[in-house]
Amino acid sequence: MYQNFIGIDISKNDFSAIAYDQKKAKFYSNTQSGMAEFFSEYKEKLGNGLVILETTGGYELDLIRFLQQRNCAVHRANARKVKHFIRSFGKLGKSDAIDAAGLAQYGYERHSTLELFEENTRQKLLKLVQRRIELKKMLVQEKNRRQAPGQDGLKKSFDTIIAVVESEIKAIDLDIDAACKADDLLEKQKQALKTIEGIGDITAMQLLALLPELGIINRRKIASLAGLAPHPNESGKKTGYRSTRGGRADIKPILFMAAMTAARSKSRLGEFYMHLVAAGKKKMVALTALMRKILVIANARLRDLGNLNQTPQHG
Repeated sequence: MYQNFIGIDISKNDFSAIAYDQKKAKFYSNTQSGMAEFFSEYKEKLGNGLVILETTGGYELDLIRFLQQRNCAVHRANARKVKHFIRSFGKLGKSDAIDAAGLAQYGYERHSTLELFEENTRQKLLKLVQRRIELKKMLVQEKNRRQAPGQDGLKKSFDTIIAVVESEIKAIDLDIDAACKADDLLEKQKQALKTIEGIGDITAMQLLALLPELGIINRRKIASLAGLAPHPNESGKKTGYRSTRGGRADIKPILFMAAMTAARSKSRLGEFYMHLVAAGKKKMVALTALMRKILVIANARLRDLGNLNQTPQHG
């Protein structure tokens, strides 16, 4: 099927490449110009070849997309499998060139069983959600600049940028909706989350993208991941409010907005919030507790949905 096998060891700033029939690796910058240089030099081998690289925290994705846009076959290998494969030959040394050569040999010997890389729906969703968050931050910044004193002469410029960013957010929302509808399980999970007061379409998709562990781990672990696990504030005989800290970036603001909506509702979540405030809890403390409760309910809903999908259906 393939006549050439090119191994690539990639990092944040550069990557090394070597074909199975070559003795010396070549090095390139992990930039568009470096990728173009690599493609130009390996064009003949890439035409009927397979590129093998490892998962390296996302640094490999730009190169993968670059190659796929040029109809190149790419396999993203499991780093642990490749590591054991290289060691099976007694090669204990490690360098970018050694790793690239090991990947090329791995492709040569295993290519009949290797699947080509295909970006799945959840990876696409994560990128879309992250981009939406970036755009929302840009929108807030530009609106704040517009309202700052002494900006009268620049309001036309601010309004132009604000309109463009808002248009991009609407386009991203359509892409997020399309990504969800393309995956039956995602759509079911979204609908399950929307049964919780305060969670709408966008909030549901953001949680699914940023917290893929929802429904898989227990409530204490999911609260910790979201930065909503309470930590003690004690010194001697003094006991203060327990605080939350840490957690995955961007989750808290999403849950905060959901909690604000739920707190104003006449639902059980709204009653839960009002009960805490009536009991003397500070509003921010009560909102944090509500955020955690929403997250725990969301975790349980997706867990139950997963169990339902795994239950054998009898006719």
